[in-house]
Amino acid sequence: MLTIYGVYRSRASRNYWMAGELGIPFRSVPVVQARRLIDPLSETAPINTQSPAYLAINPRGMIPAIEDNGLVLAESLANNLYLARKHGGPLAAANAAEEAEILDWTLWAATEIEPHAVKIVLAYDAEPNGPARGRAIVDAAAQALDTRFGMLERRLSQHAYIVGDRFTVADLNLAEVFRYAQSQTDLFDRHPGIKAWIERCQARAAFREMMTVREAEPA
Repeated sequence: MLTIYGVYRSRASRNYWMAGELGIPFRSVPVVQARRLIDPLSETAPINTQSPAYLAINPRGMIPAIEDNGLVLAESLANNLYLARKHGGPLAAANAAEEAEILDWTLWAATEIEPHAVKIVLAYDAEPNGPARGRAIVDAAAQALDTRFGMLERRLSQHAYIVGDRFTVADLNLAEVFRYAQSQTDLFDRHPGIKAWIERCQARAAFREMMTVREAEPA
């Protein structure tokens, strides 16, 4: 059985969503980010990214990680690519060309979108009522994303989904990266194709189920 290590309020959300889309059974081990704890090495601390028990599974000390029949992987987007390849179906590539496109767009999101988008979500994590001290960071990140959003906007002007004109793991991976920037409504309003696309992705039952669990977790 697949084991997913990580709380839902982390990048593990991507893997929980993927498992839901595939309809596969999984075991959840709620590993917490060490930065959220006063003393992550305390005997009473929950298992976290500094716990020796977790570091034995993922020495990188990050979440998520997955374990599947002895195979351990520790990058959330790669985890989803593996699960799609293993289980097949409409979320997976239908041929080598689609597989290349899925990988291409996933790597683009990881390198061009997430470094900026994560600055936005971290600013809001630090100031939940809206960034004041971090406003300049958010504005700079949104400005950097504007041109990059245009690249996907052009793709979506001709296609409802990113690869193969159907919902695939590429859409799931990118939707989870783009979600980090969704607080910037003006950015999405300027790119209506992206706004409509992410709404389609987030209307899926597996996403809503994942978010229900995520929102029930402590912030």
